Amino acid sequence: MKVTIVTGGTRGIGRSIVEKLAQEGWVVYFCARNREKISDLEGILEEYKVKGYVCDVRNWEEVDSFVDKVLKAEGKIDLLVNNAGIGVRGEIDEISLDDWHSVIETNLTGVFHFIKKVAPYMKERRKGMIINIGSLASKNVFPGGSVYCASKFGLLGLSEAAMLDLRPYGIKVATVLPGSVATDFFRSGGDQSWKIRPQDIAEAVWYIVNSSDRALPSRIEIRPLQIKS
Repeated sequence: MKVTIVTGGTRGIGRSIVEKLAQEGWVVYFCARNREKISDLEGILEEYKVKGYVCDVRNWEEVDSFVDKVLKAEGKIDLLVNNAGIGVRGEIDEISLDDWHSVIETNLTGVFHFIKKVAPYMKERRKGMIINIGSLASKNVFPGGSVYCASKFGLLGLSEAAMLDLRPYGIKVATVLPGSVATDFFRSGGDQSWKIRPQDIAEAVWYIVNSSDRALPSRIEIRPLQIKS
């Protein structure tokens, strides 16, 4: 059976990815910072091979321990989905130092932590896949988005450089860049019917997973078909 790790797996896009891969027969390990939410999702998906752990992606020791637990139990990791992320809005001079460090360390350093830990094992097997969930904010800035856009611009650069580093070892690195998604990520409220759904992003991940061994869809951009009225 195929084995995956999904970070930030208890809500929104991450949860949809966990559910999709579990329903497709994968062994899914996911992490989040809230033990109660982890237990809730394990209960909902108890018929599948799903296991959650508390792990703060910003903390190298926690990442190191989590991945070691997966490797000890399964002996391999076929797919890593770096989804964990947070967002803070505010004009550049109003962003607190704590918010700056929290966003950058979660959205960018956390991804680096997991790639650094998982890549050597994939290189040893000369196969594997890493999918990073970015954002169209990786390319397009917006007012009040200084720290979030900085983290996502950095994530896209990290992803595409990692793709070049790891491709010679048979490892696929891909980035999914969603536009507006109907989640509570920025707690924007209001009508969200025009937005894409978390399940749409999970389907994009599944498309990449099932791509030909000869092909690497390294970047997928997803936008709502409808336009906000």
